[in-house]
Amino acid sequence: MKKVTINDVAKHAGVSKKTISRVLNNELNVSPDTKVKVQNAFDALGYRPNQQARALASNQSFLIGLVYANLYNSFVSKIQSGALERCKADGYNLIIYPEDHESDYLLTNLERGLISANLDGIILTPPFSDMKPLLDFLTTKRIPTIRIGGDVQITTTPSVYSNDAEASYEMCRYLVSLGHTNIAIIMGHPDHAASHERLLGYQRAMEEAGLPIQDDYIQQGYFSFESGENCARKLLSLNNRPTAIFASNDYMAAGIVKVATQKNLSIPNDLTVTGFDNAPASRYIWPSLTTIKQPITEMADEAVRMLIRGIRNKPLENRTITFKDELIVRESSAPAPKINFIT
Repeated sequence: MKKVTINDVAKHAGVSKKTISRVLNNELNVSPDTKVKVQNAFDALGYRPNQQARALASNQSFLIGLVYANLYNSFVSKIQSGALERCKADGYNLIIYPEDHESDYLLTNLERGLISANLDGIILTPPFSDMKPLLDFLTTKRIPTIRIGGDVQITTTPSVYSNDAEASYEMCRYLVSLGHTNIAIIMGHPDHAASHERLLGYQRAMEEAGLPIQDDYIQQGYFSFESGENCARKLLSLNNRPTAIFASNDYMAAGIVKVATQKNLSIPNDLTVTGFDNAPASRYIWPSLTTIKQPITEMADEAVRMLIRGIRNKPLENRTITFKDELIVRESSAPAPKINFIT
């Protein structure tokens, strides 16, 4: 059986070989009608592009690397989902690369594992998106890079992020509106810029409400269930315990729920618990969590889109794109109790 070539496709579609190449590379200057015509020719002739030949012809590998620290799975899975869909739509493959951000050999590992794979570009997720030595290293290697999250002040590397400080501020204002005055926060991992941004939002809301910020109401967590549990034990053992605890992610909030249940505290009648991220756990535990929903999948999709434009030397409309978070109110929050129970 004769192998179908790009010449056969061009002849069947009534277009040039150059147009076929543009369609294969998902270039922007191809009309939707032409794309449909070429795709119909692919289907009619059973044409399957040779990835190696395509890479050689375009001087690209059509490989994009996604670097992440496996701190909490729901965030990573949403990032992967959005990135994979966009890569698939634009004819790229995604290489997922978990790495220890605290490793002394981080740059060496990335150079061996990703850069040697001849990647066209890299997407960095927190906390890698905040690591200036890594960003400088990738700039030196002239590898197109997009950051998801991270501090927009530390680098000019293009980024996609949501406003964590504003979302945290909105959550705490909501708790104040319920009559809570004793509001505690469990911070996320200190290596993540988002953790500090969420603390800033909490502090701003408390200050605007004229409420004191108590040192023992600010606990250091690490985005894990266990750290939420440990911080909750400290907070709920205070003589003047909080009536509301805002955890910087949903896994830590789930740890609070466990400790509160062990102490026979009713949620939300005795204690309001809120989280951040809208992870599956926020819906599956009882009571379900009031939380902040981040459009993580959409952010990953946009990050890949921006990266591909950079790979193709197309100008970016914006070097920083901000997505808006959403407050999701569920059963774990309620008006403050009239009596602050002493434990």
